[in-house]
Amino acid sequence: MNEAEDQNHTKISHIIYAWPYLSWGGAQVYFLGLLKEARKHFEIRVLLPEGTDRQLLEFFREENVEIDFFEPAFVPPGGEGLNAKFRLHKIKILSERAMLNALRSKYDLANSIVHIELAPWQSLMSLVWLCIRCKVVITMHNSLPEVNPLRKLLWKIKLRAISRFENFTAFASNVDSKNYFRGLYSDQLHQRIAVTYTNVNPDEIAEAFEVSIDPSALRIKNGLRDDSFLVMCVGQFIDRKGRWTFLEAARQVSAERDDIDFAWVSNSPLSPEDAARVESYALGNRFNLIDSEEIGAVHTDLFKLVRTADVFVLPSFVEGLPISLLEAMALEVPCVSTRVNAIPEAVIHDETGCLIEAGDSGGLAQTIVRLKGDPELRKRLARAGRERVLRKFNEKEVAKVALERYLTIAAG
Repeated sequence: MNEAEDQNHTKISHIIYAWPYLSWGGAQVYFLGLLKEARKHFEIRVLLPEGTDRQLLEFFREENVEIDFFEPAFVPPGGEGLNAKFRLHKIKILSERAMLNALRSKYDLANSIVHIELAPWQSLMSLVWLCIRCKVVITMHNSLPEVNPLRKLLWKIKLRAISRFENFTAFASNVDSKNYFRGLYSDQLHQRIAVTYTNVNPDEIAEAFEVSIDPSALRIKNGLRDDSFLVMCVGQFIDRKGRWTFLEAARQVSAERDDIDFAWVSNSPLSPEDAARVESYALGNRFNLIDSEEIGAVHTDLFKLVRTADVFVLPSFVEGLPISLLEAMALEVPCVSTRVNAIPEAVIHDETGCLIEAGDSGGLAQTIVRLKGDPELRKRLARAGRERVLRKFNEKEVAKVALERYLTIAAG
C-alpha cells in the first residue's frame, strides 16, 4: 500500500492497548510486538493499572510509548467459597469500570482503535459499552475450559451477541484458538479472525544469542551451581503452568542423581502456603526460584540467563502459545513442553522439541534424563526449534498481519 492509498484508507489515528490486571506475561509482550509496526501508521498509547510491574513499564518506555494509568487494578483476592467469589466479582467490576472511565476521559474514542484484554464470555457488557463508542479488538490466546453444556450455551449466546457489532474484531494468537471458536462466534466474524501469532523479537534474540557470555558467572550470580546440568522454566509460578509437575519431576530426578539442577524464573509472589509446599519437595539447593526483576534491567538479560540452561521445560496444563517457550527455542535451547492447546504448533515431538502429557511428572523426569544422556539429540532439537520459531513466529512478520487488519478496521 503506497502513502496515498494509506491516507485514503486510514480514518482513525490512534491505537490504545489496555488491560485491567497487574499480572503480566505473554499477552503484554505480544502487544509490544504489534505496536512496533502499528506505530508507523498510528499514534500509540497504553492504558494500564496503577501498580503495574516496573519491569513491564520499562519495556514500553524503551519504545517511547506513552503510558496512562487507572485504579483500582484487578487483583484476584485469595480464599475459596462464595464470599471469595463475590469479592472476585466485585473487584473485577470495579477495575473494568475504572478502565472504561479512563478510556472515556483520556482519549478521543471515536478516533481510536482500542485493542483490549477483555473476554466477551466474562466481560460482555464492558465490550458492548466500548463497541458503541469506538472500534474494538480483542485477542484470543486460549480455548475455553471444559464446562457443563448450559454454561457453554451461555458463552455462545454472549459471543453471538458481540458478533453483531460491526465495531468488534477478534484476533487469535494461534490456530488452535481460532479453530476452537468456530461455531461460537458468528460465521461472518469467525472468517474475519486474523491469526497474529504470539511471537519473538528477532533483533532482541539476535542480540542475546550472538553476544559472548560467561555461563558460569551468570549461573553463580543467580544462585545456581555452575557445574550441573540445568533445567529451567520461565513464567508465572502458578498451577496452570505446571509448577508442581515440574517440582515432582525434579524430586524424582534428584532421588536418582545429583548432577541435574532445576530453576524457575518468575515475577509471581510466593504465598506462605506455596512456600511451604515448595519446601515439602525437599530439593534444597537443587531448586531455585529466581525473581525475574533481579536478573537485569533489560529483556536481553533474561535471554542471556536462559542461554545457560541445558534444557528448557514448560509443563503447562493450559496455554495459548507461550512466549517464554518460543524465546527459549529461538535461543537454541532444547525444549520440553506439553501436548496442550497451541504448543504443538511450535513443538513437534522429537523434531523441534519434546512433548509430554500435562501432569505427567514421571514422563517429564524420564525426558530430562534422556536429554541429559544424549547431547546430539539436544543439539538437533535446539537447532530445529530455533529455525522454526524465527521462520514462523517472527514479530516483524506477525506485526505486518496485524497492521494490515488495523488499517482495514480504520478504513471501515
